[in-house]
Amino acid sequence: MMQRIIWILWPAFLVAIPAVGVVFSMVDPEDMHVFGSPLEISRFGAYTVGFFFFWFMGACCSALTCLLQSSPYELNRCTLEPEDRPMGCPKQGCPSHGPAADAG
Repeated sequence: MMQRIIWILWPAFLVAIPAVGVVFSMVDPEDMHVFGSPLEISRFGAYTVGFFFFWFMGACCSALTCLLQSSPYELNRCTLEPEDRPMGCPKQGCPSHGPAADAG
């Protein structure tokens, strides 16, 4: 799980750095307006908010990539042992869908 988090956050971080550089080299934060009124934030605050916004957007893209590259088995597998599954579970008697099957 930690490896997937790193796969998501590290590329997003690397993309956020040049994105902030490109955007704020063309736009001065003190000239920005929201709904007709000037932005009530310092330049440094705007750079910080912009960085975290681009980092969040990059993380969303990376997370979607990780989700789409997952196999159906990874998404549909049951993490409980067959005897621990609740009554009525369609996979209750099927040992091939549990953690023991993952080890093999």
